[in-house]
Amino acid sequence: MNTRPVIETPNEHAALSVTFNDDASRFVVGLDSGFCIFLSNSCQIQTARVFNAGLGLVQMMGNANYLALVGGGRSPKFPQNKAIIWDDSKGKIGLEIATLTAVRGVQISKSRIAVVLQNSVRVYAFHKPPTPLARYETADNLLGLCCLTEKYLVFPGRTAGQVQVVQLATDSVSIIPAHSSSLRALQLSSNGELLATASEKGTIIRIFSTSSCAKLAERRRGSEFANIYSLRFSPSGNMLACTSDKGSLHIFDVPNSRKGGSANPSPQTGGGSTNSNTEGSNKWGILRNIPFGPFSDVYSFTSTPFELGEEPLLPSPARQLGDTPVLGTSRPMKGVIGWVDESTLIVVGAGQDARWEKFVLKEGEEGRSVVVREGWKKYLGN
Repeated sequence: MNTRPVIETPNEHAALSVTFNDDASRFVVGLDSGFCIFLSNSCQIQTARVFNAGLGLVQMMGNANYLALVGGGRSPKFPQNKAIIWDDSKGKIGLEIATLTAVRGVQISKSRIAVVLQNSVRVYAFHKPPTPLARYETADNLLGLCCLTEKYLVFPGRTAGQVQVVQLATDSVSIIPAHSSSLRALQLSSNGELLATASEKGTIIRIFSTSSCAKLAERRRGSEFANIYSLRFSPSGNMLACTSDKGSLHIFDVPNSRKGGSANPSPQTGGGSTNSNTEGSNKWGILRNIPFGPFSDVYSFTSTPFELGEEPLLPSPARQLGDTPVLGTSRPMKGVIGWVDESTLIVVGAGQDARWEKFVLKEGEEGRSVVVREGWKKYLGN
């Protein structure tokens, strides 16, 4: 009997990357043959571009026609050390940035391009040719962690667990000692005023003010270690969603000055009751009075499973440029979150078993807000 696991074959199509645009109205998928843009709310394909080669990363610039492309997969379209700005309205390359080492991530705004390398972030002016503006050293950042708005640039610090916050108007840099271990996830709110972080332990999520760098809140995902896949604030900044390799989608309340200064407000979705946050805080009952450990922490006010998919065993990642794994040849990203509106979330995964899932917040028993799955589909080949 043949008991060997099935491995990926070159003839099977796979999503190499998936990212949402700024308002999560659309998501873009990097494929082994090009890229596709989907409408988030319906998972309807909007645009498809065939390059007959792989894109390990595609990042949209809001709802504009510009996309950042990085080659990837078993047959990359572009060299690993190039960041391409694609002008989709003209169907051609608009800008090209070459680096000495492999590109791990790209973020674009109307005025700037941030190119993320393993140990640095390079910032360029968004015009032709792209003019170098700044360079920042970082700890190892193979995940390409970086967030860019018109006001802030955020990325890992030089020391593991630290975050650098750059105010772009003044180029001033602040350091946040967010965690004691390496960072796994970073996310800014839509207005850039809130920052959520998680470390490689995946048990605690911390929320900071970008303007003051003060810690506003700490939320516990769980007591067991986990790989955080995605963090995303709701459009208002009142809630924060999180996914991990535990296969659960968690939603937390967020302290927000726009909600009247309440330290622990509860989300209001579809008539949700103020009991939701109380439930999260009192998960352990009388044990929460113990001053240390998970008993006194604030947990998510609701959670539900999401699909990790059934991925075949991948061959060893392709490596180039200093033994750095090529984008799109290692474990596919899963659980990428986008908030369509204040009560609707989309969770998307890459890989061969690439799935789209839609979740909504509704009023449950005793008026508490609960998240339920409303629909799903496999979007490759549709």
